[in-house]
Amino acid sequence: MQVFLEANGDRMTKILLVEDNEMNRDMLSRRLKKRGFEVTMAFDGKQGVDMATAEPPDLILLDMSLPVMDGWEAASHLKANDKTKSVPVIALTAHAMAGDKEKALEAGADDYDTKPVDLKRLLGKIDALLGA
Repeated sequence: MQVFLEANGDRMTKILLVEDNEMNRDMLSRRLKKRGFEVTMAFDGKQGVDMATAEPPDLILLDMSLPVMDGWEAASHLKANDKTKSVPVIALTAHAMAGDKEKALEAGADDYDTKPVDLKRLLGKIDALLGA
């Protein structure tokens, strides 16, 4: 089991999971916690932006199809805010259409992954963005 700790070794890496689908949220959060991450959750894009701004996480997993504020708009808000612009964002979407990756990156996401989530692939992207 790989555990991600800060350089001082006393704090787990914090991931904000912004996902409105309860089944996806439950499955992904359990799998990330099992690998040593601290996971906080938001249920819509506005709540995700508000939570990230109040207490910036180490990384954000952002569903693109969200209520209240979609992931495209949330990513733009996160990257426009000085408190959150340096937080890596991985866009998650079930709609893997041509151009979606480019659209997510243009909105401010640092990477993109498709659902259903391939955990090994997603962990590789998390590692790359966190410099683990």
